Amino acid sequence: MFAPVEQAVEAIRSGEMVIVVDDEDRENEGDLTIAAERVTPDAINFMARYGRGLICMPMTGERLDELQVPMMVSENTSLFETACAVTIEARDVTSTAISAADRAATVRAAIDPATRPADLARPGHMFPLRARRGGVLVRAGQTEAAVDLARLAGLYPAGVICEIMNDDGTMARVKELSRFAKRHRLLMITIADLIKYRMRNDCLVKQIAQAGMPTDHGEFRAFAYKSEIDGRTHIALVRGEVGDGRDILVRVHSRCLTGEVFRSTRCDCGRQLDVAMQRIAAEGRGVLLYLNQEGRGIGLDNKLRAYELQDEGLDTVEANEHLGFKPDQRDYGIGAQILGDLGVQTMRLLTNNPRKFIGLEGYGLSVAETIPLEVSTSPAARDYLKTKKDKLGHKLSSV
Repeated sequence: MFAPVEQAVEAIRSGEMVIVVDDEDRENEGDLTIAAERVTPDAINFMARYGRGLICMPMTGERLDELQVPMMVSENTSLFETACAVTIEARDVTSTAISAADRAATVRAAIDPATRPADLARPGHMFPLRARRGGVLVRAGQTEAAVDLARLAGLYPAGVICEIMNDDGTMARVKELSRFAKRHRLLMITIADLIKYRMRNDCLVKQIAQAGMPTDHGEFRAFAYKSEIDGRTHIALVRGEVGDGRDILVRVHSRCLTGEVFRSTRCDCGRQLDVAMQRIAAEGRGVLLYLNQEGRGIGLDNKLRAYELQDEGLDTVEANEHLGFKPDQRDYGIGAQILGDLGVQTMRLLTNNPRKFIGLEGYGLSVAETIPLEVSTSPAARDYLKTKKDKLGHKLSSV
């Protein structure tokens, strides 16, 4: 049903359209997508005739700023924060600017380096969308997917998209989209697969510093990595030589200020950190990867809000969901790239969390063995750990 992303990139490069399918937890729609550099009046006409949705033009924020095209509203209250800019059209179009030929001309004008702000009329009949920097790795939306696909194809980073609707006016879902793709001989991909492709192939972290790190558990070397996506800094503590990459003892640990600094007994994070460092030190070589993902990825402020909800009777999963988050928001793609940069290929992973090794293996690393990391905890953490076992699948024998 779904094509490899590599095939879709080739199709985009060749000037073909592809169908991009959104996450079922999001808009759950399919968009016809073509590179702006390859757009033609026929392509616009096809979108209008068969797609039937709104025809929009995802672009980078830098280009919209160059053209002095502002956002449509100062406060975005749309459900998925679609970043709609003021509508535009090329001033030199020959008719009303709504025709397929005129809209294609507007697209060409918008990506032409010679076009200046005065060359575009506002409002117009083309709807620019402002893509987030970092693409689908920052926002898993159709806007970012179109720009990413054009960039991956080596073309100007802009696209033209149109939602696909059924004959009765309802939105086409995967079953209908699959039939649509076969009927029109189009490739279909998912944004989820595009995210995985980028995580495997794009360099998303940069090593910015390293230094010796004497600790209570022995001598480590600390490597600081900065994410090219969100600017966060992550730390890898390396013990001994790991350059051969084979069977390295690894702990992937998410930051927990409350448990590690203030020694909160609501969780087992502080104890896990200590025990992991002890085991790596005893092994003589290994990596403790410390990811800046507080509160299973929701951040410190929301973590404290979640604690407040737990005080009122919700468990840790229910609290996250009440705040609008998934039970576990963490992503291990950045971590996988850091481990790869350090030379790790196969690892023995210290974890109770099955999602962690699935996540790491999804980015090209191999987990030879998982080693439990159960630690002694306080009664205050018992309900928290039981929820992680019952609802998140953590392998915990003591609760």
